[in-house]
Amino acid sequence: MERVRSRVIVHGVVQGVFFRDTCRRAALGHGVAGWVRNLPDGTVEAVFEGEADAVALMTEWAHHGPSGAAVTRVELHGERPESLEDFEIRD
Repeated sequence: MERVRSRVIVHGVVQGVFFRDTCRRAALGHGVAGWVRNLPDGTVEAVFEGEADAVALMTEWAHHGPSGAAVTRVELHGERPESLEDFEIRD
């Protein structure tokens, strides 16, 4: 299977609502590697890497996030896969 990679920047009320932890659990459940982190401007950045269908599910998930989030906009950037093997929360 061909691997794909997407980087997303999620805007809205996305910090302090367990976005990163919920994102990590969802990604692992879909077999997606990558990472997620809070950015100083109040957004969340995440990289999803894996099979195209699984990455598509995670990019769709980013449009709503966990129940406490209020996502207003998602920037989506396609990138070259880096053969990541796990999903981590970054500081």
